[in-house]
Amino acid sequence: MTATKLMQLQRATLALDRRRTLGPFSLNLQAGERVAILGPSGAGKSSLLKLMANEAPPAKGQVLLDGRPLSSWSPAALAQRRAVLPQSHGVAFGLPVELVVALGRVARRDDARQPQIVREALAAAQAQHLLGRRFDTLSGGEQARVQLARVFAQAWDAEGGLLLVDEPLAALDPGLALELMQAMADFARQRGHALVAVLHDLTLALNHFERLWLIKDGRVLADCDALPAALPLLEQLYDMRLRLLRDELGLAVLASPYRQAA
Repeated sequence: MTATKLMQLQRATLALDRRRTLGPFSLNLQAGERVAILGPSGAGKSSLLKLMANEAPPAKGQVLLDGRPLSSWSPAALAQRRAVLPQSHGVAFGLPVELVVALGRVARRDDARQPQIVREALAAAQAQHLLGRRFDTLSGGEQARVQLARVFAQAWDAEGGLLLVDEPLAALDPGLALELMQAMADFARQRGHALVAVLHDLTLALNHFERLWLIKDGRVLADCDALPAALPLLEQLYDMRLRLLRDELGLAVLASPYRQAA
């Protein structure tokens, strides 16, 4: 059976200013896939995610969701097909946690199940203990859990949708990063959502994602399976020597710079 083509980027470029562009990006995403976007700082990873989220229109080419250009989707309809977790977790006001999570449901009118879904989304993000708290009083890790619950609430009813997350685990301690990564993977798998995440942690990428988009200097260096072919490409991407370790707990990546000849 042929996999469902969820999103297509057809030579899509993003204009940074009058002279600089990123792309063109030509990529296909199937329903249910887990893709990690990797690359050095400033390579264009977050910009690629913005193209996919419809937060930045392509200067050339097009991005299709379910075979339709993103520009043809209404905001409400798009919100019910894809959810975005940005880098920043800030909220301007001291909103209650349950209201922050409920913001993921604003595209659904007469949502009688909203209170229940908010509670269940918080539980899925391991944040049910934060009910009743003010968002601006939470730690960075707690805010990350609540924002992840907001994304879960948004995508709760859909099947075969799209979750886009931009460095969701930055500045979190290793234990919490693993917990939230597993929560995202479980949620996407249960509903058949595609999960696309900008990451810096190679170990997380290789353990939790099946496919990698490697971005360098605003271009796609490679679109490849996570293993085993990715290691030489990752060395080229980061200009680092990498070693892969494997045990019963999973994979780990060790890195060291190439030594220059004397």
